[in-house]
Amino acid sequence: MKHGFSRFSGKAMILSLAMCALAWTASYAGTPAAQPKAGHKGIVDAPAVSPDGKVREAKPPVTTSTSRPATTKPVNKGLRVFSCGHSFLPGIPNGLRIAATAGGIEGHEEVGQSLMGGSKALRHWNIPDNENKAKKALSEGKVDVLMLMPVYLPDPGIENFTRYGLEFNPAIRVLVQEFWLPYDYYATPQDRNSAGVPLPKKVDHDAFTAESLRKAHEPYFKEMDEHIRLLNEKLGKQVVFVVPVGQAVLRLREKVIAGKALGLKTQRELFKDDLGHPELVIKWLQIYCHYAVMYRRSPTELPVPPPLKDKERLARLLQEIAWEAATQHPLSGLKAPEP
Repeated sequence: MKHGFSRFSGKAMILSLAMCALAWTASYAGTPAAQPKAGHKGIVDAPAVSPDGKVREAKPPVTTSTSRPATTKPVNKGLRVFSCGHSFLPGIPNGLRIAATAGGIEGHEEVGQSLMGGSKALRHWNIPDNENKAKKALSEGKVDVLMLMPVYLPDPGIENFTRYGLEFNPAIRVLVQEFWLPYDYYATPQDRNSAGVPLPKKVDHDAFTAESLRKAHEPYFKEMDEHIRLLNEKLGKQVVFVVPVGQAVLRLREKVIAGKALGLKTQRELFKDDLGHPELVIKWLQIYCHYAVMYRRSPTELPVPPPLKDKERLARLLQEIAWEAATQHPLSGLKAPEP
């Protein structure tokens, strides 16, 4: 476990996050929003083309409405996971591997990652097919779970990847991470640059109350839920699931505000910068949320990981918050516990 976590901590993690933060800014400075390419106009309305060049006739959308997965039973077998994300992704795949191993799950496999600063899922989709690691893994049937990390919506890449993945693995699950708001504000289209990223603002994270945080995040949470619910209705079953990290982060910040965060005294301690890049505590909150939704198992059953060994009570609080957020979200695939 200690050796497995070495990539996740120390100077390497700091350097990785710093580089990704620069990429977030650079990749969006005057860059036009990506659009589906010819031949990949969105699997919604164009033939699916696999990386080997073979064209398959697109299947018509199914309109039967459903909001529940086929099963909510715990997953005890290791899953093959591919991740597409931005500067908030580093450390999450490795942390999931550590969590799965600690939970006695054998065979968890990180198939690969696609990492681009500040990216929507659509940017990962639009990578040329001969360079697209995500499409290659999906077309080879090697992916059980696809992790996506869009921020603002709409994001056609979510549907494109989902339909493409279903072509090769009808049982695939797509996990979409819900976020906490960059710069702690909901950016309307007028407040975003040409690529859809919110314009930078100077932020005092500690100026927010529990009520103001909820009010600021409410339109974003609603936007996310509506987007994913409508997509599942088009697919005719629940394939896409929300990982409610944003809800969990708000719960943790509420604990900090109330003086009940077991060692955390300020909200600022949770973030590296005004944008909101996560410190170690939120990184593990992310990991626990993904573990709960991916394996439908409570992270409260896991031992405290080495990076939090000196913060055992705080680690337990993070596990409880993640499980509570996951079980109470209607699109996580988990049923809320009976009262």
